[in-house]
Amino acid sequence: MISTGMYLTKLLEAYGVDTVFGIPGVHTVELYRGLAGSSITHVTPRHEQGAGFMADGYARVTGRPGVCFIITGPGMTNIVTAMGQAYGDSIPMLVISTVNSHGRMGSGEGWLHELPNQQALVSQVAAFSHTVNRPEELAPVLARAFAVFDSARPRPVHIELPINVMLADAGHLKVPESVTRLAPPEPGYQEINWAAELLNEAKSPVILVGGGAKWSAQEITELAERIDAPVVMTTNGRGILPPGHPLAVSISPSFPASRALIAASDVVLALGTEFGPTDYDMYEDGFFEIPGRLIRVDLDPVQLLRGTAPEIGIVGDVLSAVIDLVELVEEKKRDGAARAEKARVDGNAKDLTEQMRGDLHILDLVRDTLPGVILVGDSTQLVYAGNLGYDSAGPATYFNSATGYGTLGYGLPAGIGAKVAMPDTPVVVLAGDGGVQFSIAELASAKEAKLPVILLLFDNKGYGEIKSYMVSQNIPPLGVDLYTPDFIGIGKAYGWNTDLVGDLDGLKAALLAAAASSEPSMIVFGDSVRDEAVKVVG
Repeated sequence: MISTGMYLTKLLEAYGVDTVFGIPGVHTVELYRGLAGSSITHVTPRHEQGAGFMADGYARVTGRPGVCFIITGPGMTNIVTAMGQAYGDSIPMLVISTVNSHGRMGSGEGWLHELPNQQALVSQVAAFSHTVNRPEELAPVLARAFAVFDSARPRPVHIELPINVMLADAGHLKVPESVTRLAPPEPGYQEINWAAELLNEAKSPVILVGGGAKWSAQEITELAERIDAPVVMTTNGRGILPPGHPLAVSISPSFPASRALIAASDVVLALGTEFGPTDYDMYEDGFFEIPGRLIRVDLDPVQLLRGTAPEIGIVGDVLSAVIDLVELVEEKKRDGAARAEKARVDGNAKDLTEQMRGDLHILDLVRDTLPGVILVGDSTQLVYAGNLGYDSAGPATYFNSATGYGTLGYGLPAGIGAKVAMPDTPVVVLAGDGGVQFSIAELASAKEAKLPVILLLFDNKGYGEIKSYMVSQNIPPLGVDLYTPDFIGIGKAYGWNTDLVGDLDGLKAALLAAAASSEPSMIVFGDSVRDEAVKVVG
């Protein structure tokens, strides 16, 4: 007999899934019967939240959905936080769980892992949540999930299998030789022509790019150069234009320098950006404005009209829209490089504090020491500075949890997921001593999976950013000075290489040694390294 659980594995293979993150439990073991003999790799985290963050990191560097197998009840409540982060950042994630059998689910009788309504709980952080009531429903609902991932705003999808359905015979169901995959919607011809006309008339255009544009970097660069427009990149859009490009602006639009550039523009083209406050108004001063004429391109028609409404709204794929615009716009010089340079200079001189510039120097050192590195950040001080001005070497090589939903404990498991997807690329996790303790058990996952992730851990004995904020608000700093363990000892106990560095030269040497190792490596540093970086940039 082929159970529905075994049939699921065959369907996932048909969709090209190569990795599943999950913790086997008594409710999900039938899913593993088929997984064991399949082409799919299984990675075992130490917590279901870690599974979700790993799937998130995997998805961010590949563009493909990260897939999780999760048990009923506590497994799902554990992963909800990770799904919330993915939902906020438009990350494709497929969460497949079990649920109590028909007649038991939601009965209130106290069955193992029972929730009153698991689907209702999870649906708040998913594009949709579906209960599979018959084996015949499984293939169609998977098709719906991949339709979301391929052609709509990507977000988590939750599919739950009642245990009796998971165990049911699915031998009569055929595995398709090929599956239907949808292309994202093409932008409207008329709207593209209107946008091209507006851009051709513009005297000082600016392009804003977000995470929805990161897979269109080459085409966006061509368009920017053709219309001579500076490109302001949000956190999830960093690297669309590389460091040193004359039109690249990585200074956050929460800062006056980038805001002045945008305010002086007569036409703004916004590509794949939701205008989220954590990018455009991080300090909540309400001063972000677009006085000029706005063109927005987005897959999500609702998001297109939320917040800053455009004069021209284009529902469709950013890549297709940019390709079409390149064909229609006129090549013209508009002082783009000079305008971008002014934003960069003013941002560095007036907006970034000395400490922020020092932190950015550390990030630049990591980037330049390890070419092609992927930086995966937790909510920590280096990352906060990075979000305000880091020049990422390429798209999908800098991401973190400090925008949008803003979780802690994200960096380490998300970095593991990125390394699973990109085993030949250096992956450096940026974490603080507070945040890393949310998911420190995932050190074991990296060691077990033989993944040479590099953890760059800033140890300042507490929640430094929150403490500074409390002091600035005249609030006594309570609950922010933490007892921190011996991280070097913990790293060694988990089988990691460990190094404690006290200066920038030591940091560079440790990074090179870690990159050359086949084992995961933890590099711990403190205020002395940050203080030296401040002196270098001062």
